[in-house]
Amino acid sequence: MKLQDTILALATPAGAGAIAVIRISGKDAIDITTPFFKSVSGKKLSEQKSHTIHLGHIIEAKKTLDEVLVSIFKGPNSYTGENVIEISCHGSPFIQQEILQLFLRNGCRMANAGEFTLRAFLNGKLDLSQAEAVADLIASDNEASHQIAMQQMRGGFSGEIKKLREELLNFASLIELELDFAEEDVEFANRTEFKALLDKIQLVLKRLIDSFAVGNVIKNGIPVAIVGEPNVGKSTLLNALLNEERAIVSDIAGTTRDTIEDEISIGGIGFRFIDTAGIRDTKDVVETIGIKKTFEKIEQSQVVVYLIDSLKLAQDKSEIKNIRVELEKIKNKFPQKPLVIIANKTDQIPDTLKQFIESEINDIPGHNDKTKALLLAAKTGLGVEELKTILLNFVNTGALRNNETIITNSRHYDSLLKALQEIDKVQEGVAHEISSDLLAIDIRQAIYHFGEITGEITTDDLLGNIFANFCIGK
Repeated sequence: MKLQDTILALATPAGAGAIAVIRISGKDAIDITTPFFKSVSGKKLSEQKSHTIHLGHIIEAKKTLDEVLVSIFKGPNSYTGENVIEISCHGSPFIQQEILQLFLRNGCRMANAGEFTLRAFLNGKLDLSQAEAVADLIASDNEASHQIAMQQMRGGFSGEIKKLREELLNFASLIELELDFAEEDVEFANRTEFKALLDKIQLVLKRLIDSFAVGNVIKNGIPVAIVGEPNVGKSTLLNALLNEERAIVSDIAGTTRDTIEDEISIGGIGFRFIDTAGIRDTKDVVETIGIKKTFEKIEQSQVVVYLIDSLKLAQDKSEIKNIRVELEKIKNKFPQKPLVIIANKTDQIPDTLKQFIESEINDIPGHNDKTKALLLAAKTGLGVEELKTILLNFVNTGALRNNETIITNSRHYDSLLKALQEIDKVQEGVAHEISSDLLAIDIRQAIYHFGEITGEITTDDLLGNIFANFCIGK
């Protein structure tokens, strides 16, 4: 695949704004722009140096369309590796369309989604994993996902993979050489060094594969289900966490009949809170559907927050038995899910009852490092910050703090798994001293899967699928 024509697109969001940026890329980008740009200095655009900005007007047949700034980036020292022009015009949708239509009539075509980044990849400015990180960077909506995307775009992940692939290629070439001298029974690839390399590759692959569990939730937000009986304060807690009136709050049990979701950032990590319908026996058809959805949301969540009504428990201490039953149902069905048990409305009960409730919820069976208990008052905000700290501690952010490579892309994860399977086969083959020709087959496959990640090995279909998810103009 080699793209030779000149493309353009609006690089800023559609709609009115202070300014808009129109990007043009291709070997003829500067020549196409020159006739329609009149610099205030009188200089000809095509004769100007790369990485310079020029004030002037876009003019068509003596009609001035707008006063603009034109930036020049000459290939190969540009984002795409081609000649690139960026026109900063006023943000009127009418002006934007006038300029776009002018260049569409004069040698340009509209860029496809992600085509500027595709050209950057095809021209060797980015490898494939770096190109994919561009889309992740644009989509990042919290500090953690931004940090991961930046690290990948700078080549941290691809650099690690390229180094392993290069070392494996060196040994592969030596093993292939042994095949040419099979009759002499010589060994060019030192098997001890080869075993050490395989151990190293296996260790790195397992670390990267394990990081996907953290990376995936950081990238997509960590879903937290807020559950409990009706009227315990689930919607009030959601509003307190979000610091806005997102959910309807009333004293009528069963007010929330469907799930309500919203997202906030805690310590740079995105958390998606899901306010669910209250769990109780009911004959209301709509509420029953809501309760069914509650259990579906618990299954989809990474963390469960279970609310208890302290006022109700203070009035009837035997209610703790029913709470234990409900919590045991959740723990038995979802034993691996972190659980936060919250006694809400504790600002409305005396301290002696607080001590009783705290003792009871801390004594609920199944307590471990994934189960925490907390006294809270959602209406006043008491304990909300402590809850945020507990939730953040459930996320393994050690790799993020240490700036380690974290995998967030499912395509990379799949290729890493396949590469590890092939490395395991090679290790087994070396241990059983199988012939070099059989070893070479599995080594080639491992190298192939490494190449899939960085783009040394690609197909037009694969590139089409990846870049179709980009925005226009990037």
